[in-house]
Amino acid sequence: MKPFATALTAAATLALAACAMPGADSAKGLITLDGKQPLVVAHRGASGYLPEETMEAYARAVELGADVIEMDLLITKDGVLVARHDPNLAISTDVASHPEFAARKKTMKVDGETQTGWFIQDFTLAEVKTLGGISTDAERPQQFNGKFKVATFQEILDFQKLKTRETGRAIAIYPETKNPTWFRDMGLPLEDKLIAMINAAGLNSKTAPIYVQSFEPGSLKYMKSKGLNTKLIQLIDGDGIDMKTGAMTYAIPVDRPYEWAKAGDARTFSAMVTPAGLAEIKTYADGIGPWKRYIISVKGTIGADGKPVDVNKDGKINDADATSITPTTLVADAHKAGLFVHPFTFRNENRRLPIDYAGDPKNEYLAYYRLGVDGVFTDFTDTAIAARTTYMREIGR
Repeated sequence: MKPFATALTAAATLALAACAMPGADSAKGLITLDGKQPLVVAHRGASGYLPEETMEAYARAVELGADVIEMDLLITKDGVLVARHDPNLAISTDVASHPEFAARKKTMKVDGETQTGWFIQDFTLAEVKTLGGISTDAERPQQFNGKFKVATFQEILDFQKLKTRETGRAIAIYPETKNPTWFRDMGLPLEDKLIAMINAAGLNSKTAPIYVQSFEPGSLKYMKSKGLNTKLIQLIDGDGIDMKTGAMTYAIPVDRPYEWAKAGDARTFSAMVTPAGLAEIKTYADGIGPWKRYIISVKGTIGADGKPVDVNKDGKINDADATSITPTTLVADAHKAGLFVHPFTFRNENRRLPIDYAGDPKNEYLAYYRLGVDGVFTDFTDTAIAARTTYMREIGR
């Protein structure tokens, strides 16, 4: 991973952005890889407003103008692909309130991390369909918890066709093979079912409105070898940021692809953002989906005691106590390698916004749009689109 530069003051950061952004002194073309405006990818649907990965969340995202709706794919005991982020259903559903499933609670490892809860491979689709999605963020609306059901991938494919007809827009989908090695180890591989469904939907081409993503290179390489011709995206994760240095930190299960951990490969995800790593990704994928901190990291104020300072005095240390630092060259490096860049995940909550964005999430999007990212994963579609409109106006488009 490239070293992060020292922190800039808020004023210096804004001045640098103003000087460097396309269109600062005259209208110029977009600096995305394909020369088109960056995509707004609705991360798990309109998950800032409604329980994630439900049909209601996807419908709301389309209403708000999303170009793409994104989903994580897991598989049920009876082999059906469903949209859910965590195999542990306790994280995003009301399974804990269903007494009929109480006996299925257990403790097990998921990608090397020990978890306790109810796990999707122990449930049939019919049983999963009795569960309701819940908000996974306490700061977000809670009144919809339990009201909307888990969506199947087939329902999403049908929805995509319907909404494309209704809106006259090519609504794209962005499925992820989630925990693919872990599921394969349990005899429930995801990839072949996904390929079959993409083929049946008529989406198996580079020009089709679909992107297929995974954190595990082996999953993408396998699908490519089995005839998947869609755009493929290598996701790149990290655990957190060292507030003293701005450097990425790594911890299980987001330190490396699980297939690497199983194979004893000691590299972390940082290996993927080097020129050599990007060149390797280009051999099997079309783009990268990095955690946004690989592009613009943050750095805290360090006190005399050597510890980060709680700048806003809310009793917590988070991004709201930090300042953005000089961007890395990852976007330009990826573009040079022929890869597009879709960073994740943009959110509106104050605790997630560095000081230099002045409490306005649109300022964060603008910083990334000005660097030429090809799209953004967002929980708040409307905010991403509003910022994109501002950016397009800046460059005279």
